[in-house]
Amino acid sequence: MCENSIDHHEHLQENKPWYREKIDLILSFLILMGLLALTYIFKVSLPDKVKFACCLAAYFLAGLPVLKLALRKSIRGDFFNEFVLMTVATIGAFAIGEYEEGVAVMLFYQVGEWFQDTAVDRAKGNIKSLLDIRPESVTVIRNNTEMETHPKEINIDEIILVKAGEKVALDGLLETEAAAFNTAALTGESKPDTKYKGDEVLAGMINLNTVSKVRVTSLFKDSKLSKILEMVQDATARKSQTQLFITKFSKIYVPVVFALAISVCLLPYFFVADYSFREWFYRGLVFLVISCPCALVVSIPLGYFGGIGLASRNGILFKGGNFLDAISTIDTVVMDKTGTLTKGVFEVKDVVVATAISEEDFIRYAKSIESQSTHPIASAIRRYRQDINSSFSIDHVEEIAGHGLKAIIQNKTILAGNSKLLDKYQIKYPSEINTIVDSIVILAIEHQYVGYITVADQIKEEAGSVIQSMKEQGLYTVMLSGDKQSVVDEAARQLKIDKAYGNLLPEDKVKHVQELLDARRKVAFAGDGVNDAPVVALAHVGIAMGGLGADATIETADIVIQNDEPDKILSAIKIGKITRQIVWQNIILALSVKVIVLILGAGGIANLWEAVIADVGVALVAILNAVRIQNMKV
Repeated sequence: MCENSIDHHEHLQENKPWYREKIDLILSFLILMGLLALTYIFKVSLPDKVKFACCLAAYFLAGLPVLKLALRKSIRGDFFNEFVLMTVATIGAFAIGEYEEGVAVMLFYQVGEWFQDTAVDRAKGNIKSLLDIRPESVTVIRNNTEMETHPKEINIDEIILVKAGEKVALDGLLETEAAAFNTAALTGESKPDTKYKGDEVLAGMINLNTVSKVRVTSLFKDSKLSKILEMVQDATARKSQTQLFITKFSKIYVPVVFALAISVCLLPYFFVADYSFREWFYRGLVFLVISCPCALVVSIPLGYFGGIGLASRNGILFKGGNFLDAISTIDTVVMDKTGTLTKGVFEVKDVVVATAISEEDFIRYAKSIESQSTHPIASAIRRYRQDINSSFSIDHVEEIAGHGLKAIIQNKTILAGNSKLLDKYQIKYPSEINTIVDSIVILAIEHQYVGYITVADQIKEEAGSVIQSMKEQGLYTVMLSGDKQSVVDEAARQLKIDKAYGNLLPEDKVKHVQELLDARRKVAFAGDGVNDAPVVALAHVGIAMGGLGADATIETADIVIQNDEPDKILSAIKIGKITRQIVWQNIILALSVKVIVLILGAGGIANLWEAVIADVGVALVAILNAVRIQNMKV
């Protein structure tokens, strides 16, 4: 198992039921303890053949899976692995008459494997129970009749019924006027989240208070929850640099150990006057047993697995152990403004109409074109003046990144966006617009300026303390935004961010992050919009905020934070550092103990009993140290 880490621990289990494995080990343990009790407690001297037969039976009970695997690998030409190592050591012990010690080596090795398997299964079970929350059945309304079916059988645009206390089975839009949902399974936060008609509802949320109707927008396999589960499953396969190093290290380490063991056995012949082959052969066997790399090769991936599980429980998805390493080394955090540091819940403040067009028609045009955008500012405009609907017909909508929207409405060319959009089309507008601090949407009809709408956002309550904590940890903070510079400067002033840039297109954000990378900074970027995907991909660590939102950003990001709370960035950094710290504790512990006992074994001070206890003991301590990550709080 050690060589293949936690992903292949079933090899040693040979698909046997758990109770059968326990019987084998218990019988082997009882035989060994019985022989030791007779020999050392009751001073009974058993015939050598009887002792050999008993020990051989105990040996095969405990070690048959290892022997089979060692033989299988040897036939394939793979001689340098821990299974062959254990086999050679134990057969050698039998060859020199140390039967009990040969059994003990295999028995306690298997006990260690048993503990390792249990720890791995627990880690996998924790993550599976945290995230595998997809309902097995759903109530769908077809032909005005309610019927139960599997979520896989539901099509887009069908209406499903979610009763109070039930989990939502598929992503969709709320058809009921209002309903409260528990989103803890997705975000790690248990506080209720009230949704209103037309709001997005996601699979995994729990309906709290009323029977709700949801219009399905994604198939079962395409739901955000299904994608989250895929991310976690993929995460266990992505190894960190430390894991990859240990894997390579083991491939070199085991052959070197075999060579050193042979040297310990044979070289003293040329330097020791009273050389005894049996004595030095025994020392070589001790050398082989203690050198088994189990503690390293098992506890390290288990540590990263625990880190991924801890993060998942806190609503943070690491797409691999390599990103736990990466985030623990960052020195610069770059953040998008809207939705990351601000609430992203905009409200219309002022509507200024500059021409003969009525305010009602002005708002109708604005609501019509903004109905084609998912940006929070567009949502604010759509919510404004519910008495005015957006009934105009719309054709040929074009989104101009970093500028705004262009569309044909009522056979007229409509532009809605920032001042850069009007500059692009050489449309004149009042110069005082550039002095307005709030976010602004300027409207032009048939290439004529007709007015503007100002929209205000609010900084998240916890954003200030998060930035302060980052500074206390020595992190350099940068804010990037497509908003106008005056808005960005004001937010940066309130939050005390080191550097802030506004009026940015997606390619401008990429440019600023690239400058930080060129300056040898370790950069994490956190953003939530589709336009953030390029810079998320560029940073050392890309973080998708509010990861139940933009699919492109989720797919590109290395870490997905399932709500939009900036303090989760700090939690992710803390989890990365905790995981790295525990992994290195295990590496130092394992190597230190092994070096000490290797020296003692070569010098004839440590025997096989001490070697196996040291090997299994270090492995168990390392495993327990790794497992405790799963129970930590951040």
